[in-house]
Amino acid sequence: MSAADLAALRLSLLLGLATVAALLPLSLLLGRWLGRTGWRGRPLAEALLILPLLLPPTVLGLALLLGMGPGTWPGRAWAAITGGQLVFGFGGIWAASVIVNLPLAVQPAAQAFRAIGAELRDAAASCGLSPWQALWRIELPLAWPGLATGAVLAFAHTLGEFGVVLMVGGAIPGETATLSLALYDRVQAFDMAGAVRLALLLAGISLAAIALLFALGNGQGRGLGRGLGRG
Repeated sequence: MSAADLAALRLSLLLGLATVAALLPLSLLLGRWLGRTGWRGRPLAEALLILPLLLPPTVLGLALLLGMGPGTWPGRAWAAITGGQLVFGFGGIWAASVIVNLPLAVQPAAQAFRAIGAELRDAAASCGLSPWQALWRIELPLAWPGLATGAVLAFAHTLGEFGVVLMVGGAIPGETATLSLALYDRVQAFDMAGAVRLALLLAGISLAAIALLFALGNGQGRGLGRGLGRG
């Protein structure tokens, strides 16, 4: 791999980890709310949540480009804090990745919290646990597979995201040029061997992340089975 490809790999991994770090608390809060709420407007909220996955990347990228420009309040706030501009910088592609991957992180979490059921929360309350204690001692241990699934999906999707990152970041080497953009550049240069190597690398990283998720899930299942056997 060339130095540019290594820089793109480091940037992609950093972007994926930063995106997951931002999405975990959001998926916990939004997923728990969606899993528990009886609000009539929940279908609309879930439809708005899934919208970034359904919009064409160019449409979403244009909306983010206009919404985070230097003249907007997010752009001005970012410039006041960092001294740089939000679009065509790492902060811009990070914010775009969080928005694009929010449905992938929240939906599995919402399903996990929905599966817990109100009767279990009522039992926790009858045992004297506060809502906060019930969340940490009961709900999170049961819902963590959903949170982990969303985190892995968001990480893998971030590595492969192309259109939105290109429009918001501009493929600046060392700053916004991710591995998927480097692959595109190889294809444009008719370097098919190099493009195949980068494609296999992206696929391998995603496969490793998903395999780790399944391994952790199987380990939890075996541990639960041993615990039930002892009981």
